[in-house]
Amino acid sequence: MNDARPIGIFDSGVGGLSVWKEIVKLLPNESVVYYADSANCPYGSKSKQEIIELAKRNVDFLLHKQCKLIVVACNTATAAAIDDLRKEYTISFIGMEPAVKPASLHSKTKSIGVLATEGTFNGRLYQQTTKRFAKDVKVNIKVGDKLVDIVENNLIFEKETKEHLQKLIHPFIKMNIDHLVLGCTHYPFLMPVLREVLPQNVKILDPAPAVAKQTYNILKKERLTHQDTGKPIYEFYTTGNMDILNNFLKKLTDKKFSLYQL
Repeated sequence: MNDARPIGIFDSGVGGLSVWKEIVKLLPNESVVYYADSANCPYGSKSKQEIIELAKRNVDFLLHKQCKLIVVACNTATAAAIDDLRKEYTISFIGMEPAVKPASLHSKTKSIGVLATEGTFNGRLYQQTTKRFAKDVKVNIKVGDKLVDIVENNLIFEKETKEHLQKLIHPFIKMNIDHLVLGCTHYPFLMPVLREVLPQNVKILDPAPAVAKQTYNILKKERLTHQDTGKPIYEFYTTGNMDILNNFLKKLTDKKFSLYQL
């Protein structure tokens, strides 16, 4: 089948661009519609019901744009809402899951760190994965306080950001971790600074490439791939500040895109 409809992606803000980048790299023929709900960012501090309602609104918008599959490029929204989304809609959803499994399997020190939102830590997926695959590993967790706001406001390379990350990461270093799992799609944008504050032996795990691979697998399984090598269309919509999204995209890609404010 040659399905030209776009892939839909939504996040609470710009964080899901880390997933968008990997999907576009792996699936260069596919058009993509990205929805950034920056007006309601961050999701991490909201109630489960609030997140479910926001997620459904995001999905309705992407369905209106004729999306053939939806990637929930937000760990918090995946944890709170993906079960409800799969019950309510017939379209397939790809969610986020912190890479606890590969970190646990490859850890030599038997100590890993997970940086995520409170909503992600409380989610079923995280708890099930940790229980199943991290039995013999010490899993050290830390809520990434203020990190989403830092990324959304493009304060990544400020001196205060590095100092804040040093305080967050210090307990992980004391626990001799050799893998740091990034449990929020905003956090990969902090990797240059994280590498400065972490010991060289600590591997940072970004789940975005695995999500892109899963997106490819589902498209192929459901015969939804677009085979034509014409020019794909990339559309971006934000409920927040359009300049922030535009600045991220200009740094992230040289591809042509359209940007709209809602």
